[in-house]
Amino acid sequence: MNGKITYEFSSILWKHSSSGGWHFVSLPKDISKEIRTHHQWLEEGWGRMKTTAKINGFAWETSIWFDTKLDTYLLPVKAEIRKKAKLAIGQDIKISITI
Repeated sequence: MNGKITYEFSSILWKHSSSGGWHFVSLPKDISKEIRTHHQWLEEGWGRMKTTAKINGFAWETSIWFDTKLDTYLLPVKAEIRKKAKLAIGQDIKISITI
């Protein structure tokens, strides 16, 4: 496949329990399954796949990571984006990612 594909979805912002406290949104399982089926060849080490994410008009270059325990991709949401977009843990967010 050539060209970029955009996926749009809503997800809840959550914080990982580790000491680093990364913030994530989990991609819906159906979208994760579609991405893994058609684009897994784009994954780099540890299930990492480069993407562009967009929330509330703020876009940034990032990666999604496949979490085998949760059986879905996770999108880390860095502090700069959370602050600019005024995001809070537990908030339902509209997101788009482009692979």
